[in-house]
Amino acid sequence: MFTNQNKLKNWLLPVLFFVCSPALVSAQKKESPLYKNPKAPVADRVKDLLGRMTIEEKVGQLSTLLGWEMYEKKGAGVVASDKFKKAAAANQTGMLWATLRADPWTQKTLETGLDPYKSALATNALQKYIIEHTRLQIPVFIAEECPHGHMAIGTTVFPTSIGQSSTWDPMLIQSMAAAIAKEARLQGAHIGYGPVLDLAREPRWSRVEETYGEDQYLNSTMGVAMVKGFQGLNNMLNSGVNVISTLKHFTAYGAPEGGHNAGLINPGRRELLSSYLPPFEATVKAGALSIMAAYNSVDGIPCSASPYLLDTLLHKQWGFKGFSVSDLGSIDGLVMTQHVAADNTDAAVLAMNAGLDNDLGGQIFSGPLLEAVKAGRVSQQRIDEAVGRLLTQKFEMGLFENPYVDPKAAQKNARSTATVALAHKVAQESVILLKNESSALPLKKNLGSIAVIGPNADNIYNQLGDYTAPQDPKAIVTVLEGIRAKLPSAKVNYVKGCAIRDTADVHIAEAVAAAEQSDVAVVVLGGSSARDFKTEYISTGAATVSQATTGVSDMESGEGFDRQSLDLMGKQLELLQAIVKTGKPVVLVFIGGRPLNLNWPAQHVPAIVSAWYPGQEGGNAIADVLFGDYNPAGRLPISIPRSVGQLPVYYNYQNSSKHDYVEGPAAPLYSFGYGLSFSSFKYNDLKTEVSEAADLTLHVSVNVTNSSARDGDEVVQLYVRDDVSSVVTPVEQLKAFSRIHIKAGETKTVSFVLHQNDLSLLNQQFQKVVEAGSFTLRVGAGSQDIKLEKKININKNYKL
Repeated sequence: MFTNQNKLKNWLLPVLFFVCSPALVSAQKKESPLYKNPKAPVADRVKDLLGRMTIEEKVGQLSTLLGWEMYEKKGAGVVASDKFKKAAAANQTGMLWATLRADPWTQKTLETGLDPYKSALATNALQKYIIEHTRLQIPVFIAEECPHGHMAIGTTVFPTSIGQSSTWDPMLIQSMAAAIAKEARLQGAHIGYGPVLDLAREPRWSRVEETYGEDQYLNSTMGVAMVKGFQGLNNMLNSGVNVISTLKHFTAYGAPEGGHNAGLINPGRRELLSSYLPPFEATVKAGALSIMAAYNSVDGIPCSASPYLLDTLLHKQWGFKGFSVSDLGSIDGLVMTQHVAADNTDAAVLAMNAGLDNDLGGQIFSGPLLEAVKAGRVSQQRIDEAVGRLLTQKFEMGLFENPYVDPKAAQKNARSTATVALAHKVAQESVILLKNESSALPLKKNLGSIAVIGPNADNIYNQLGDYTAPQDPKAIVTVLEGIRAKLPSAKVNYVKGCAIRDTADVHIAEAVAAAEQSDVAVVVLGGSSARDFKTEYISTGAATVSQATTGVSDMESGEGFDRQSLDLMGKQLELLQAIVKTGKPVVLVFIGGRPLNLNWPAQHVPAIVSAWYPGQEGGNAIADVLFGDYNPAGRLPISIPRSVGQLPVYYNYQNSSKHDYVEGPAAPLYSFGYGLSFSSFKYNDLKTEVSEAADLTLHVSVNVTNSSARDGDEVVQLYVRDDVSSVVTPVEQLKAFSRIHIKAGETKTVSFVLHQNDLSLLNQQFQKVVEAGSFTLRVGAGSQDIKLEKKININKNYKL
């Protein structure tokens, strides 16, 4: 026995030495995979990770699930929900959407939702669970709605996009976008949905407020500003304060037939390429890394299943480096709405093979897509391409190394003093003075009394627009509160008077009495996109319209609330007419999400101010304008029609026989680019210089003088008309603009530089060219307020 033990010991010694040698132990350790090496090139990391993934794990990366269902509040903390755990176990979930969103659709309130600190706890909990309970530990993307502020509790609420574009100040909007991105990123978000680049050529459509208006150049400029603000200069995704920008909605979504949200649109190919696509091309070339396919079809091809849009144009022609995502349920719509797919598997095949990379909602790029891959109807190569695009951005953002955020930083930076001041600035610049007869504005601060009347005078959520989370009422300044702050010693007589839509609760007599007891009346009317818990919603989040006239919400705009007419709803006009009848000085303040009928006010009210949805600082900004503490210079980004019978009424229509109607003019009430100021400006000395070298360059300058006694901003606009062309072109087209501050009596020279693309058209062969001939340059303060014109000649043809 002793001998046998010695033999065993002698045999084990070399084995133990082999096992316990430090060098050999280290060699035996599992080598860290390449994709976890932060020093390795991103392309190599993506290739390595793809090679380790199962088809189920890959498809999991292509599904974006509804995020607000994925967390649970427990005491002072937040944990991953059972639903999230099941999604992670079934196939690692790659992305969540609207995790931090709160609104009536998600049923998240100020009480049940998350403040910024707990938002960071929630996203950390989700990342921690994924990393600790999945094989490959791929961090999850968190995508959030961010069009005019992160749609979450406790964040800064800026003016909606139609107000942002009314500033005509892209650098200000870039600063705003950077502030939105920082608030979202510090709470754990990685992707911000926005900007919305749809041309709003149909004001009956419910989502006008989300757009930058009717013009492709203004939309492009504002869109590029948003992308740079979101992603940082040169795409600083790993900064910890930037997010990926998702462009919406690709494409031609904003001019549906009849104004029906997600409805048909059938532009010609030239119009599609010349008008609807340039904002997307400009923002893609500015570095945007995500794009959303629209619900609609274009010429019979659904945008969610269009190889031309999603592959040929986006990747092959524009060089897009990011990933595409469906709108919520739009792949399902290939079956249910558009009837181009027989079932969900067919829909998965159509969308994936067309080039769509990600499914918002995750109903199709899940079981149906797996079935299609296993049946050989979608290639592994195409799956790897889509997954690779998403993984690339996760690596670029540094999520594998830094998946967590600091809750204290989120709490500290949300709605900071600086971002509130920025919201105030954007709101000020967005205010448009539409009428100021006999210098009715600014009002004097020594008023003894003032009546503040109307359904939007003191309504927090009517002021904020759609895609807004519940917010602390103390953070929102209404018009009534803004006026009270300006006039601490005056008697302020407030009466709501009526609702936006509800005709049951009307107090016009009380409003008239308040006006009669006051020196002046400010009447605040318009619309509302305020969602409430009485409104019903379809699966995409769009609201279901109620036909009732009593017991209804104010909501007459916002996703799903398309209009038949553009008249003020309810008893609003009757209220205004009664106040005007008192003979007291009246100022109308318009707050709303789309152009509405202002014909009667334009004839009978001395002063009209448009603020769209001005955000949380709207009341202060409007009061600043009313009492002269801010000199307005906002300009219309969309024309205001006289009647729905005029539609479409956008300014840059193609040369055609357009004439007046039997009932009235064809021209809009207020045209694109229009807006007044408390200052007056004169234009002179328009100069041009054409350089016809290899690259055509046009230098334009004009002197602008502030001829008033008051400092102010002027928005100088340059329009171009191609006088004779081989195809029909617009009567004029905005090509440059500049918002400048000019002191009283001062003259400034404003200079613009145009290039080949600015004078180009698509010829009959669909080639982009500049045709030799004459062009008319028109400079002024609006599309119908041209101060100076000059013709130039281009002596040779250019092919771009």
